Amino acid sequence: MMTDEWITIIEHAEELTEMLLSSEAVADYRKAYNDVYSDTELVKEIQEFTSMKERYEEVQRFGRYHPDYNIVMKSIRVQKRALDMNERVAELRLTENDVQYILDEIGSIIAKSVSDEVKVPAGSAFFSDSSCGGSCGTGGGCSCSA
Repeated sequence: MMTDEWITIIEHAEELTEMLLSSEAVADYRKAYNDVYSDTELVKEIQEFTSMKERYEEVQRFGRYHPDYNIVMKSIRVQKRALDMNERVAELRLTENDVQYILDEIGSIIAKSVSDEVKVPAGSAFFSDSSCGGSCGTGGGCSCSA
């Protein structure tokens, strides 16, 4: 049932969405995205890498026993390195991280406003004060309090 409280929450959420969409971080992300996906050669490289990732996953099921193991392993590393070294792809990744950080911050603020007991995903800004990022998986091997 829709109450005044729900309508207020929805209105505030819409305001927050508008602020986020008009932010500099999202504008930078959109520009970086357009820079990458307007380059047909780069799009072709990304598509080739994506199909190679599918072959990689197939090869991983069988490991070294797969007949194309060495070829696929070398090829995926070369393609990934080429994409990683591309300035436009690197810029897109940085802007994605910036937007993700903002979204994580928003989620953390909302969660904390409800209760300190509300769970927030371990990779979020909620755990940025922690020495290991929240879920290192080492059982305390990194000197965190895991």
